[in-house]
Amino acid sequence: MPPMPPNPNNKQQPGGRQAALINAEKPKNARETLGKLLRYIGRSQYLFFGLMAIMLMITLLGLAAPYIQQIAIDCITLDDKKLSVDTERLIKILIVLGVVYLMNSVFSYLQGIFSARLSQKTVSTMRRDLFGDLVKLPIKYFDSHRHGDIMSRMTNDVENISNTVSQSIGSLISGVLTVVGSIVIMWTYSPLLTLISLSTVVLTVFVSAKMTKYMRRYFLKQQIILGKLNGHVEEMVTGHRTVVSYSKEQAAVEDFNVMSDELRRTGIRAQICAGIMGPLMNCIGNFGFVMIAAFGGWFSYKGWITVGTIQAFILYSKQFSRPINEIANQYANIQTAIAGAERIFEVMETPPETDEGTSKITAEDIRGDIKFEDIHFSYDPEKPVLKGLDLDIKQGQKIAIVGATGSGKTTVVNLLTRFYDADSGSITVDGVDIRDMRMDELRKSVGIVLQDTVLFKGSIEDNIRYGREDAPDEDVRRAAAHANADVFIRHLPEGYKTQLAEGGSNLSQGQRQLLAIARAILADPKILILDEATSSVDTRTEMHIQSAMVALMKNRTSLIIAHRLSTIRDADMIVVIDGGKVAEKGRHEELIAQKGCYYELYRTQFAGNKT
Repeated sequence: MPPMPPNPNNKQQPGGRQAALINAEKPKNARETLGKLLRYIGRSQYLFFGLMAIMLMITLLGLAAPYIQQIAIDCITLDDKKLSVDTERLIKILIVLGVVYLMNSVFSYLQGIFSARLSQKTVSTMRRDLFGDLVKLPIKYFDSHRHGDIMSRMTNDVENISNTVSQSIGSLISGVLTVVGSIVIMWTYSPLLTLISLSTVVLTVFVSAKMTKYMRRYFLKQQIILGKLNGHVEEMVTGHRTVVSYSKEQAAVEDFNVMSDELRRTGIRAQICAGIMGPLMNCIGNFGFVMIAAFGGWFSYKGWITVGTIQAFILYSKQFSRPINEIANQYANIQTAIAGAERIFEVMETPPETDEGTSKITAEDIRGDIKFEDIHFSYDPEKPVLKGLDLDIKQGQKIAIVGATGSGKTTVVNLLTRFYDADSGSITVDGVDIRDMRMDELRKSVGIVLQDTVLFKGSIEDNIRYGREDAPDEDVRRAAAHANADVFIRHLPEGYKTQLAEGGSNLSQGQRQLLAIARAILADPKILILDEATSSVDTRTEMHIQSAMVALMKNRTSLIIAHRLSTIRDADMIVVIDGGKVAEKGRHEELIAQKGCYYELYRTQFAGNKT
């Protein structure tokens, strides 16, 4: 009679157990991380304890089946070379066995439901907490961590945890109970036969460890080559225009083929080694069954056990070895999931952006007087960017900040908006230190158009309305008209209802820039920051924007950060930053006359040189 079916949760992962063991990522502090993860699982305690109860029933039914089969077989006896069958008792036992299998199937189905719900509820809570903490992190965190790595924590790591909770918790509970139960029952049947069965388990663990160590180098090499191949493909896709323009298609194909062939050869070796492991383990397992059958037959001949006991013993031996292999299969996945959880908790435990603002000043109260006093700042302690910067900006002034690349122009914006805090010195708005102001009120009072235009998936009007969600349609269209965006928007098939692709990729770069300016106009800030605001549009569009900006900047404190000095000639004051300080300041004509840093920047730029 067949043994109980394997646990449906125990799915073999691609590449086999050996590949998983080799590629498993180990956490730095598994015990602490596991404790935090269990606390998340424990939030769904009814599902968790329900799953434990179901797994206990599945295990008990699984352990009962071989015993019932033994009784059924022992209903068939051979006395004096005459076969005798207790038919009535056999039929009753077979009915009981059928009920056991049916109940096992029902509980296995319930296990799948409880595992899925426990998994999804756990990761849903974790994902929500992670994203909630992520949006509260300071800009410094995002600048110092790869965006792909942050995205991986939100997606891959959470998905690994989901799969592990769904597949491994039931397997671990069932596996431990089955191993303990099988050993106890086997020992009650025959201690000697139990020891014989356990000897093959020791051999299995020894051979598996040796083979895994031998195969490690092939799988590691395969992963390295695969990473190089993926990098090459990504490089060729993103740089396809350049590849084609230099007629390098054939060279790209040849490079790809070289790496692909190397990956194929290494992959074949790795898979051959991994493929040997399964048959080898089966061979050892079958050898164990042969030993049980042989010694069991001898014990039966001596009258120590019955034939049914031998059958039950073989099934219990299979039930004993199967959970060990299943736990080994899940071990790598558990390790990877704990490592992923560790990265997730690392984000959650990162101190959020602090807001100690106690001042009651609001965005509506702000006039726009800005003062930088003796500002020192560095992204890297060994490389200071600003070294005692002083700058006084009056309400309604149009200030242009210029300087060579890396001089600290954009840093001034980062400090004013408190994306970063100065190492020393103070920045005040209307005489109030910005560290005493609430961050949301400070940032509401500042409108920014960055070098890299950021648009979100959704309609054009939703993107313009991003800084002022309650703005009526008339204000949205008025802001677009001021930014000279209204004309091209109306020419789109759906006008302001046009849906933007991710990042606004279905618009030109100039059009995206115009929408960003319209967004800033609609927000109606007291302080306006234009960081390379017109650097991505053509000359004609730039002229339209400049004319709109004149009206926009009226009675508004405006800071313009630009390399294109032609766009700032009419500024009330031009500030030249050099060496982390204000090197010069004044109007365009005054600075040209001084023939200092600004004069050199202006002269080299119009001579066609890069600054």
